[in-house]
Amino acid sequence: GIRELLSNQTGLQHQENYHEFCRLLGRLKSNYQLSELVKAEGYLDWLELASSFTVQSIRNWQYSTNSIHYLLALWGRLVAAVPYVRPDTGAQGHGQALEKQVRTVVECYIESMCASVETVLMSDGALDDPLDDEGSLKEQLDRMPTISRFQYEQIAKKLVSTFDPLLNQYREAITHIGSSSTSSAGPDVIRQITIVEGQLTWLMYIVGSIVGGHSWSSAHIGDGEEVIDATLSRRALQLAQMVDYRLSSTNGIGRTNPKLELAILFYFQNFRRVYMFMWDQVSGNSNNVGTMSIGGTMVSIVGMGAMAASKLDSVPSSKQKVYQRMFEHLAMGDHTDVANLIVQKIGNNLKYWPQEQEIIGKTLELLLDMAGGYSSSKLLLTLDTVRFLARHHTDDHFPFLSVPANAKHRTTFHATLARLLLSPDGETKLDLTFDQFVEPICAIMAQLEVLSTVDLRSEAARRPLVGVFRDLRGIAASLHNRRTYGALFDIMYPKHLSLLSKVADLWHDQPDVVISLLRFMNEFCHNKANRVNFDQSSPNGILLFRSTSDVVCAYGRRVIANGQPQNVFDIYKTRYKGMALALNVLNSALGGNYVCFGVFALYNDPALKNALDVALQLTLGVPLDDILAYPKLSKAIFGFIEILFRNHITTVLALETRVIMQLMHAVHEGLQCSDAPLSSLCANTIDHLATYYFNNLGKDKEAMHNLNKHLAAQPNLFSSLTATIFNLLLFGAPQNHWAVMRPMLSLVLASETSFTAYKDHLLSTQSTENQVLLNEAFNKLLADISRNLESANRDRFTQKLTAFRVAARGFLTL
Repeated sequence: GIRELLSNQTGLQHQENYHEFCRLLGRLKSNYQLSELVKAEGYLDWLELASSFTVQSIRNWQYSTNSIHYLLALWGRLVAAVPYVRPDTGAQGHGQALEKQVRTVVECYIESMCASVETVLMSDGALDDPLDDEGSLKEQLDRMPTISRFQYEQIAKKLVSTFDPLLNQYREAITHIGSSSTSSAGPDVIRQITIVEGQLTWLMYIVGSIVGGHSWSSAHIGDGEEVIDATLSRRALQLAQMVDYRLSSTNGIGRTNPKLELAILFYFQNFRRVYMFMWDQVSGNSNNVGTMSIGGTMVSIVGMGAMAASKLDSVPSSKQKVYQRMFEHLAMGDHTDVANLIVQKIGNNLKYWPQEQEIIGKTLELLLDMAGGYSSSKLLLTLDTVRFLARHHTDDHFPFLSVPANAKHRTTFHATLARLLLSPDGETKLDLTFDQFVEPICAIMAQLEVLSTVDLRSEAARRPLVGVFRDLRGIAASLHNRRTYGALFDIMYPKHLSLLSKVADLWHDQPDVVISLLRFMNEFCHNKANRVNFDQSSPNGILLFRSTSDVVCAYGRRVIANGQPQNVFDIYKTRYKGMALALNVLNSALGGNYVCFGVFALYNDPALKNALDVALQLTLGVPLDDILAYPKLSKAIFGFIEILFRNHITTVLALETRVIMQLMHAVHEGLQCSDAPLSSLCANTIDHLATYYFNNLGKDKEAMHNLNKHLAAQPNLFSSLTATIFNLLLFGAPQNHWAVMRPMLSLVLASETSFTAYKDHLLSTQSTENQVLLNEAFNKLLADISRNLESANRDRFTQKLTAFRVAARGFLTL
């Protein structure tokens, strides 16, 4: 049937029919094995028809942009299955036929995409540029490595024969216009450069995707594909050098098309992923300086020495030999030279593309990924460009930092530099201490601290405030141990932390400023990897919490005073986003295990009480529907309630009954939501309450007297929670089962009457035969369970609950 449709193409002139047919072809290999297809009658004819249909679709890309990737997926799946089909299976010569058709499809794709540039330009805006459709572009490029590497040598020749003339044309064109911007040239030159840059953009994307598809499996390691990778990479790197040289030599005037810059970054990312994860094992670092010709100009390149011998005394491994062959055939120096080329491009992008957010974002993403790799990060520390970045991370040298739209990129930039600086030997290799690195940020904070209240709230202070908090958040995110965290804390306290609460108070109604502040505080208070770990005699944990309390209270009191706004267009952005972050800041501090909270009451320090009071008022002021409507807000609120019941239950029980029941009503509703982590927080809250009640039953404590008073006012609290939790276990979604099991034993022990009432009610809804089975299942559940909440007893009860659920669901009727 498919072969017949391919042959006569009935109904395929309709766009929807055509698209669905492409989807069908793309899924063909999912339903049939290639070994079955090759045995089918007319397989070779079908293969040729499928190839013709694909070629026709690619050539008419303007009508089928969203369908092409389905067709490429078909060829990708056919190619991927070839190793599992014996050559003598099915039609004679089916392997050679597939090779031929794959070659035809890929060559057509290369030609058509390059030709699309001129077509789009001539349409004068009537046609959408396929390079602008990021989703379809990614889908297509994801299919390219598998298909192209099937006939890699021939397809590489096609790419080289297309790439080289365009590279020469581009070199001549930019040499012709010299240091002037492209827009100042004549219309014919502008048109020529636009077309060539567009075609080179497509080639960079295609080459990047193919090189990124290199396989390090033992089956592919000796087939010489790295030599072809090197052949293609040489062209890509030469183009990157050419673009970068023109950009830097003209002080940013000679910018290329932003799409080409993005394609170069795409290539770099793929090259990095495949060829940068073990550079330190391939050859020694070279610090020689050499020269390279770019468009007839000799340019100095750092580290241009010959490839050194392997550092390892043993014979190089297969992977190391592949690396060495790749760089030898690349003929652009050793791995240090290539890394230097990439990092120089990163530096120049940050310097000369300040207004292009996407280029800045992708450039910083590349730098962050390089800094995150063990081998590549060690290599980065040896490069002059990285030293310059670490010493001059201000908007004087990198104007993108002063563009408000790039505020979020400041965090990534500083996180990357801090990660490199704080890596082993980072300070030594960069010849820079952490204090020196943070000095420019401290200088800005010092200027802000001496401003009057009026001046600190002025527009002139907005950008410096946002910038400082974004930068500090990035640095704090890269602190992963006690030593590095302590270094930042010593810089911040006591000199600069007082500024934070002032800003929270003055800028509470401006999301851009207060969100930046709260995000930094959330990172600064977060005790990841136990990094917030001060000496036993140090008061720093308490001092940190005091500062945290000051910020949360200053912001929270302003928000509470403003009341719940009415008819606000985006209440999440204007109110709930800041509230959620403020609660997260407090949750991090309350759960960080670096503060002895008993100290505050002992010495009449109000920091803890104030923070809890403000957070409770914020929580109670949000309607339940809104809590459940915004996932980040609900996570923050239920996280706060859980930690309140876990570590500060006596404070909770001292509240009015009305307040406690409002909290428990919210917890009851949150328990039943479909988000497993959220229902888990609510289940833990219930467990803390039931556990406290059971463990302190009959004791003469003020908190127990308060709890008994609350339960007397709301006697069905435990029974409603028990019924809900057992119903969720027996009838609820599977992903919530583990979440709701935690409080079951504590609830059963805290209120056996509630459990008995639920059991009797459930029995009453079943037939006589089912009642016997259900009663037996309940008896098995409670057998060998002790009246305590020790871990071993809890674990045994949880295992029995799982068996109980499976058994009961086998016969229960709803």
